[in-house]
Amino acid sequence: SAFAQDVKTVTLEQTKGEFTVKELKLSEGTYVFNILNTGVDHEVGFVLVPDGKKDAADHIKEAYVQKTVATGKTESSKEVTLTKGTYNYFCPMNPTPVYTLVVE
Repeated sequence: SAFAQDVKTVTLEQTKGEFTVKELKLSEGTYVFNILNTGVDHEVGFVLVPDGKKDAADHIKEAYVQKTVATGKTESSKEVTLTKGTYNYFCPMNPTPVYTLVVE
């Protein structure tokens, strides 16, 4: 379709208690997040929120993985369109620290 955008893929690996990528810089656009569970002995997820927002109501729902990620597996989000600004990502199920994603 003439309206199709280039969708970029970002792969983020989770290990026990952390993401291996601590900070991301991306350009404005549409992304799919692939979340890989390496060695976490339970299912994990992915949360993306605008910087400074903490409530579940502020979560960017399209960024959630479509299915929780079992050990050794990869799951994907829906397409997420990001505009300039600062976002935070984390996994409450792992749990991980909160990391920064900057869209320039």
